[in-house]
Order: sequence, then C-alpha cells, then structure tokens
Amino acid sequence: MTAMEGLPVDLRAFHNEVEGHLLAAAAREEARTAAARFAAGFDRLPEAERAEVARRFAAEHLALSRASWQRTARRAEELRAEYEAVHRRLRAWLLAGVLLGVALLVAVDLVVLVWA
Repeated sequence: MTAMEGLPVDLRAFHNEVEGHLLAAAAREEARTAAARFAAGFDRLPEAERAEVARRFAAEHLALSRASWQRTARRAEELRAEYEAVHRRLRAWLLAGVLLGVALLVAVDLVVLVWA
C-alpha cells in the first residue's frame, strides 16, 4: 500500500521501474568512465576541449547502448510471441489428444457394455 490514498502498489511494475533506473544510471556511469579514459589520451588538448570530447564520447556511448537495448527488447518480444504461439498450438494438440483418448475410452466402454 502506498501512503497516498491507500492504493495498492504493483510490485512487479515497481521492481521493473527501479531496475530500469539502476541500469540507466550504470550505463551513464559506464559511458562517463569510458569517455574519461578516451579523453585522457588527448593530453595536448586544452581542458575545455578535452571535456567536450569526453562529453561527446559519453553521449555516443549512451546512444549506442540505448540502440542495443532496444534491439534486444524487440528481439525478446519477437521470441516471446513465437514461443506463445508454439505453446498455444501444443496446448491445442494436447487437448485434442485428451479428447480423442476420452472418446475412444467411452466408445470401448459402450462396445463392452453392449456385447456383455
């Protein structure tokens, strides 16, 4: 329950949101660290220019990370749809098999009762 209006909290959504913020913060820190390492190699540049190189490098690093995450998320959705379709077909086949088995069992029982 939240303190505001006593509304229930969807813990899964909350967990996903917190995890997303933590992953984004980690990606930003990773980009800043990589940018600082890269910019350190330009020791002949004035500090302001080196900071600009680091800023641009970090921005590009984040853009590449974001694109990679989006591709991964799209592929995960595609796989989920494929697996759900396969699961539905398997469930349908299983149900058909069970119904066929029950029908055969009932038919055999009727034949045995009629001939007995």
